[in-house]
Amino acid sequence: MDLDKYNKRISMLFSKCNFAGLYDFREKENAVFLHNADILNRTQQMFEYDGLPETITKRNLELMLQIHGYAGIVKVEGKLYAMYGGLGGEPNEYYMPTILTVSNPYLNYTANLKIDTDCIIIPNDSLYLGLLPILTRYNTLITETELSLKIALVNSRIVDLISAGDDRTYESAVKFLNDMEDGKQGVVAENQFLEGIKAQPYAGTGNSNNITSIIEALQYARASLYNDIGLSANFNMKREALNSAESAINNDILLPLVDDMLQNRKDALEKVNQMFDTNIISRSEERRVGKECRS
Repeated sequence: MDLDKYNKRISMLFSKCNFAGLYDFREKENAVFLHNADILNRTQQMFEYDGLPETITKRNLELMLQIHGYAGIVKVEGKLYAMYGGLGGEPNEYYMPTILTVSNPYLNYTANLKIDTDCIIIPNDSLYLGLLPILTRYNTLITETELSLKIALVNSRIVDLISAGDDRTYESAVKFLNDMEDGKQGVVAENQFLEGIKAQPYAGTGNSNNITSIIEALQYARASLYNDIGLSANFNMKREALNSAESAINNDILLPLVDDMLQNRKDALEKVNQMFDTNIISRSEERRVGKECRS
C-alpha cells in the first residue's frame, strides 16, 4: 500500500466526526485500510518504553516504526524528536544507507543527517519493512472473505431466481430483491409482476455448509495474521473443544518476528542513550511474552 496515500487516509479519519458510514464491503481498498488501522491500534500495546523525552510519545514512535519501518531520532534546538525521512547517501561496508534526509515544516527544520553521527535510526525490524506488508496481505484476504460472507448471507434469503420479460417487470423485480437485501418484506403491487416473471428454485438457498466454510476461512485468516505479528490466536479448525496442549501448540512460532522487533529497538536505543545521554528503556508487553525484556 502506498504510504503517502495511507497517511492521507489517516488524516481523513481524524477529520471525520462520524465513522459509521466509512465501512463498505464493496469499497475494498478502504476496507483493507480500516482493517490495518484496527490492527495498528492493537499493536500499539506490544512494546512499552521508560524514559522517553516529552517530545517523543510512544504512540507516535510506534506508529512511525510500524507504518514506515523505521524512525530517525534527531536533536533539534536541544530537544529530541522522532522523524521519518528518506534514507540514502553512499552505502557503508554492509551496503546500508548512511544519510537520513528529513524535512519537518512544523519545526522549520530540514537537514541531511549522517546516520550514527548526527542521528540514530530505530528500525522496526531487520529489513525496515514495518507491519503494513503483513497487515495488507492478510487484510486483503479478510476483506474478500467478508464480502463473500455478506454475499452468501444475502443469497440465503433468496428462494427462487427471478426472470422478467419486460423492463417494467424487471424494475419491479429489482426493487423486490433490493427490499430483501435491506431486510424489508417484499411487496407485489400489481398482477402484471406475477404474470411477467418466471421463477426457478435457487440451488444455493440454505447452503449452511458454504457459510460455515467461509466463516472458517475468515477465522483462519485472522488467526494467521495475529500469529504472524506475534499475537496468540488459535486457528485450529476442529469443531470440538481443544485441550490445553492443542491451544498452546503454536506458541513457539509467535516469537521470531516480535523478538526481532524488540531486539532492533533495544540495539537502537542503546545508541540513542550513548549519543544523546538519555536512559530510554524498551521492553515487550509482559502479558504477551510472560517476562520483561529490557535493553
